Amino acid sequence: MLIQSDDITALARGCAVLGTGGGGEVVTGALVARQALDDHGPVRLVGLDDLPNDGILMPVGGIGAPSVSAEKIGSGDEVEFLREAVESVLRQPVVALMASEIGGGNGLYPIAAAARTGLPLVDGDAIGRAFPEVHMVSMNVAGLRPELVVVADERRNVVVLRPVDGPWAELLARSVTEVFGGSAAMADYVMQVSVARGAIIEGSVTKALEIGRTVMAASDPVASLLEAVDAVQLLAGKVVDVERHTAGGFVRGSVIVEGYGPDAGRLVRVEIQNENLVALEDGAILASVPDLITLVDSQTADAVATEVVRYGQRVAIIAFPCAPIWRTTAGIEIAGPRAFGYDVDYLPVEARHGVQA
Repeated sequence: MLIQSDDITALARGCAVLGTGGGGEVVTGALVARQALDDHGPVRLVGLDDLPNDGILMPVGGIGAPSVSAEKIGSGDEVEFLREAVESVLRQPVVALMASEIGGGNGLYPIAAAARTGLPLVDGDAIGRAFPEVHMVSMNVAGLRPELVVVADERRNVVVLRPVDGPWAELLARSVTEVFGGSAAMADYVMQVSVARGAIIEGSVTKALEIGRTVMAASDPVASLLEAVDAVQLLAGKVVDVERHTAGGFVRGSVIVEGYGPDAGRLVRVEIQNENLVALEDGAILASVPDLITLVDSQTADAVATEVVRYGQRVAIIAFPCAPIWRTTAGIEIAGPRAFGYDVDYLPVEARHGVQA
């Protein structure tokens, strides 16, 4: 399959939904990806079986606060800086790129990167959504160590990290990113193709494309989106309060939505760390990580990112199941509610609301 310029609008909409408010805004990412495809030609989308077992797979994406990356736009050359560093350290060529996370702008970044480098793009990612921290990836859940992490900025500053485990990868990469101004490009959990089997979430790119195409073709976009991702609508209403600040390389805060129509009189608060983490009503959790919580426009079903949500927007809050790997014991430990400081047990969204996934 080839990813072409005409695919970017649908892909961006799907990535935005899977971004759960984070992963970087998609408008700029879509423009950059479309320009790269126009300049360099389409990108070949491949599976792991299309690649040599001993080839190097380089997951790529952005790291930092989404509110910073929306203003601090990269040069586009960062992927070459990352690739040069990886190949210099490993003394092997990179054979393919992969999205570190399919959510938000990070789902689009590898399209431009693959077009610029001429490398194929793996139809997969490391999360199946967006998460705020480096170690919150499927490779960590699968027990792989982050053998090599590289962080680069637009000035060609490059830092090579060899962390001992996932949490150290987060601490070191986050510190470098703050020095780089709060936003940078990163290749993390660089690995051989043979190691990636069973450790990544396959089919992510085509899933994002299908979501986007479904919504774009629908007469009732929100209803079609709910069906496409097996989602529960938690509330339809108006944004009445936004609290948001940038600290420690993250956007943190909360959004309060007041219901209208059938939901009149209800207030739901969504708490944020780059991505939407939990949705609460009267102190009770309606949905939580690792399941996906996304705010979408109540008319168009366009996802609303955490850095641009504002007072008065009419939105629907939807929640839907995460990839199965996140519902394992290790997955919940790494990215469940307690990983973000919530002293509650994880309960799948469909179990909370009495529906089948």
